[in-house]
Amino acid sequence: MKSLFGVVAILAAGLLAAGCGSKRSGGVLGAEVQHCHAAEVRPLGSARVAYAAVVDRRLNAFRRPGDGRFATFGTKNVNGVPTVFGVLAVKLSRACAPQWFRVQLPRRPNGSSGWVRARDVEVARVHTRIVVNVSARRLTLFRDGKPELTTTVAVGSPATPTPTGRYYVNQRLVPTDTTGPFGPGAIGISAFSDVLTGWTQGGPIAIHGTNEPWSIGHAVSNGCIRVPNDVLRRIFRETLAGTPVIISA
Repeated sequence: MKSLFGVVAILAAGLLAAGCGSKRSGGVLGAEVQHCHAAEVRPLGSARVAYAAVVDRRLNAFRRPGDGRFATFGTKNVNGVPTVFGVLAVKLSRACAPQWFRVQLPRRPNGSSGWVRARDVEVARVHTRIVVNVSARRLTLFRDGKPELTTTVAVGSPATPTPTGRYYVNQRLVPTDTTGPFGPGAIGISAFSDVLTGWTQGGPIAIHGTNEPWSIGHAVSNGCIRVPNDVLRRIFRETLAGTPVIISA
């Protein structure tokens, strides 16, 4: 993938500016954590708002807070884009300050999650959400819980199906050739093909444009979700890293 794309750098500062504050000051979680119990674990996110965590420094992911380390992440991923996680929950201190975040991880198996120290990330709000219905060949972009855009898409073929589940946008990339198979851009998500495990970077899934407009509405891809190029440009502009992506059968 790296040889096909030039990187669109989504700077951590830009994401946090869009999210209206960082968790270190308590600003981004605000009233949600004014009252708590020591060591309380509180789910984060709703149909209207989600949370993204931008990696500040090299960190470890744990199966439980402080125990069972199983993965390490740097500040940038293999494509040179800032590493971002989707946030699922927060573990609070006695003073209601975040100590740990449970986050979605961009790794196999699909749906992986772990705990990261709050001091190692910056957290921001995300107001967009993408829902894909594979059988209907339909993608809907929501903002603040309201549908903003719906489009017909191409999905994975029977031999290389689009994986279903709950994911998030972890990177946005621009192809070096915008007239090629990925069209004007690719919105990478934290899912991987269940079939193409030997592909570059493990067979990551993306929402991207296409140079085969006839394929829209059909089950013909290698698992990715193809979108008409004009629609892809709009989704690309409006969708920040950390945006939840829900793919149903």
